[in-house]
Formats: sequence, structure tokens, C-alpha cells
Amino acid sequence: MASTMNQVQLESTLKQQAPGSLYLVVGEESLLRDSALAAIKRAVLGDEGDEFNCELFYGDEASGTDIRNSVVAVPVFAERRIVVVKAAEKLTARESEPLLDCVTNPVESTTLVFMSSKLDGRLKFSQALIRSATVIDCSPLREAQLPTWIGREAQRVGLRLEDAAIHMLQESCGASLYGVRGELEKLASYVPPDRSVTVDDVHVLRGMDPGASVFDLTLAIAEGQRGRVLSILARNLEAGEAPLRILGSLAWQYRRLWKLKESLANGGREAEAARSLRMDPGKVRFFFDRFPVSHLQAALRLFLDTDGRLKGGSGSRPRMVLERLLLKLCEETVGRKREPPTHPPATPKRFSGRVVSNVRTIKSRNRTAN
Repeated sequence: MASTMNQVQLESTLKQQAPGSLYLVVGEESLLRDSALAAIKRAVLGDEGDEFNCELFYGDEASGTDIRNSVVAVPVFAERRIVVVKAAEKLTARESEPLLDCVTNPVESTTLVFMSSKLDGRLKFSQALIRSATVIDCSPLREAQLPTWIGREAQRVGLRLEDAAIHMLQESCGASLYGVRGELEKLASYVPPDRSVTVDDVHVLRGMDPGASVFDLTLAIAEGQRGRVLSILARNLEAGEAPLRILGSLAWQYRRLWKLKESLANGGREAEAARSLRMDPGKVRFFFDRFPVSHLQAALRLFLDTDGRLKGGSGSRPRMVLERLLLKLCEETVGRKREPPTHPPATPKRFSGRVVSNVRTIKSRNRTAN
């Protein structure tokens, strides 16, 4: 029976025992896939590497027969060789046929690694591979897993991070693990080893001013503060932030808000959401009221459209494309800007023969907004 483990478990296992003969490294997170492959290659070839006993193929280019011949080849002055097949999901049924025997009867002297973002489980070859291989799950990390991953990566490069610095890296880089790793490597060359990394260090290395993170941008959108929204965008662009990175971070933040909003709707605790967002617990529900489901759905469609414009060589400048996106997002929230009540409601007052209550007005507005 094949086993399934994550990248961290794989590295731990390889420190205790020799590498296996067949692996399937699968999942949408490219950094985790690359890290898993690097760990397997080190275990097979050693730290120095051994190009004579390593061969790489791509599923959309390689012949199944060529891959099979490489797998059965004898190692050169070594105990094992490694054969890697990237983009394995692009192997056609015809080209995968010669590989079935390699999968069901692995060659003991070869470590065969198939890598894929996602396999079609309906195919005969995929089913045989999943049954026989040690599967390394490289699915995107959940939000709750990111701080632990960042802390572990920081230790790898010799850093100690304050909690606030971890949150800032998470917010500024979104779900981009490669982005976080790049920032950590820059911090390792900047921060002395005798002290912890602070939020200010992160700001300095990213060229950001305090108050210009993706969370600050989201707060400004929630308040419909068009001027502040455009100012935060300008500061990030002037600091050299890539337009696609800004878009990706904002999309990540919106998905994060949607998940937290659903958690609250299903009975989740406001304190947990407040801790995740680093907000006053008393303001959490008011904050989420600014982001009804209709707004979140529209935002994700806008993100997709903007991504296409930025990647498709739109005639508009990237800054104008992003400004247009942010102003559209503000349109949905500007009419919802209300301060949460911090004191008992005032005594109802008479106006034009009707009783007007501040509390009733707010509740009515909220029902309309939702």
C-alpha cells in the first residue's frame, strides 16, 4: 500500500532511511514540489550532486520508451540513479503505456520521480501510479499553516522572527511561498544574527512605508477611502513592487476574508477572526459587513479580468489598470461606511412627524447591504 506524506515528513523520512524507488510529487504549490524534489535528489545523489546519474524529462515532450530506457539504465559508479518526469499530467495514454511496468515493478537501482500539479485520476496510468508510489502532497498551505512554515523557513536561513514580522510577511507576500522565501533570504543578509527580525525590518527590505501593506489596502477599500487606496498603490509601485504581485496579494487577502466570513457565519469565534486580522474583536463583524458575499464574488471576477489585462499586453499602463480595479472595489463599499456604535443609542427624536432611531437606521442599512 502506497503512503502519503507532506514535504516536511519526506525530509524527515529521508534522514532516517534510504530513498525509495518510486515517488509521485503532486500538488499546486510549486515551491513545495521543488523542495520535495531537491530533498529526494540530495538523498540519491548526495550534496554535491551527480549529473551522470540524473536525467530529466517533461511529460509533454518525452517519449515513454525513452523514459523507460533511462529508468532501467545501470547507475554510473554509484548505487542509485534518479529519473525525474516533470509535468507528468501531460503524458498521453500512448506514451504512458510503456511506463506501466516501471510503475508496477519499480527498478531497485533507480529512483523514479513523477511530478505534477494535478493528475487525472481516471487514467489507467494515473491510478497505477497513485497505488504504487510514495505520494508527496504539495497542496497549497492553509492560512493557519503559513506562520509555522514561515517560521521554519526563517530558521533554515538563520533568522528569528517576531510574531508581528511573520504576519507582515504573510500579508505582504500573500500566498506566494517563493515570495516569502525571497524576502527571508534578503532579511538574512540585512538583520544581524544577534537580534530578531521586526516589522520595521520587513518594511525597510520591501521598500514599503508603514501602513502600506495589503491589509491596510483592504481596510481603506472597506472604508471607501479612494484617496488612501490610490496612495497605498502608488507607494507600493514606487517602491518597485510588481503590479502582478500587488494583484496576487490583494486576491489572496480577499479569499482570506471570505473564508473568515464563512467561519463566522457558521458559528466561528470573533476572537479568532480578530487574532487572524489583528483587529479589535469588537470591530470584526462591522468590518465584515463591508464585504458582503455579492461584493466578494464581484471582486474575484474583477481580479480575474485585471490579471488578464496585466498579462495580455493591454494598451493601458499597469498602474491605470490597478487604479481602475481599486476604484471599482471602493464603489461597493463607499455606501456602507458607518462607525459601529460605542455607546447606548440616543433617545429617539421626532422629525417631520416620524420617529427616527439611530439603531433602527443602522440595522435597516445592514439588511439592505446584505
